[in-house]
Amino acid sequence: MKRPLLFVALLLLVAGCSAAPDSEPGASHWRPRPGTAWQWQLTGRVDTSVDVPVYDIDGFDQSAAVVSALHRKDRKVICYLSTGAWEDWRPDAKRFPEAVIGRGNGWEGERWLDIRRTDVLEPLMAARFDMCRKKGFDAIEPDNMDGYKNRTGFGLKAADQLRYNRLISKLAHDRGMSVGLKNDLDQIPDLVDDFDFAVNEQCAQYGECGDMKPFIASDKAVFHVEYELPTTRFCADSRRLKLSSMLKKYELGAWRKPC
Repeated sequence: MKRPLLFVALLLLVAGCSAAPDSEPGASHWRPRPGTAWQWQLTGRVDTSVDVPVYDIDGFDQSAAVVSALHRKDRKVICYLSTGAWEDWRPDAKRFPEAVIGRGNGWEGERWLDIRRTDVLEPLMAARFDMCRKKGFDAIEPDNMDGYKNRTGFGLKAADQLRYNRLISKLAHDRGMSVGLKNDLDQIPDLVDDFDFAVNEQCAQYGECGDMKPFIASDKAVFHVEYELPTTRFCADSRRLKLSSMLKKYELGAWRKPC
């Protein structure tokens, strides 16, 4: 039976409106597209007035009410968690056995984790991801994902990092959430298919933004910040590479200067 042309047109209109403009149609998880604007705020009371489609906020510190408030403004909300380092102030800090806690990573109260010990870390990270899902977050930003490139106190190898990072990706996807690859530039070619977007710090300062191209080529956003360079030093290249770039202060409060 032939459908009336008006009915077909209405179906096409509804289908077109149902796909978010910052996400790839048909993706199994939310997948922000290159150039999607964002806000990254990990300290202070979240300023929900920033007119961007994506927010990245602290998973422990922020409540379900904050996530809901952002959703009412049609924002996607990313849950920031450290998955590769132990933080002594987190409410679950005492659940991490001393055997998996290594050297400091340069930030006060933080120490690298022995990511080889997935028997210990997987249930701990799963519980954290469950918290994010319960609060209504859309995605995970897992921090400290490149321990094998640092002096952790453990003999971590590239293969250990790949295995752990893929575990983190699976834990997020199994819970219906998207997940981003944080830094870990050398392993991007191996991990780009496992992650839905990337988060990068200071690739312009260190001449590494070209390493992000596999994500852009896969039509996945690269959320990028600089701290020390003025926007005149990196925004032109960011626009050329289709990065989602802004200048932030190290404390990652509400202040931002986007490209």
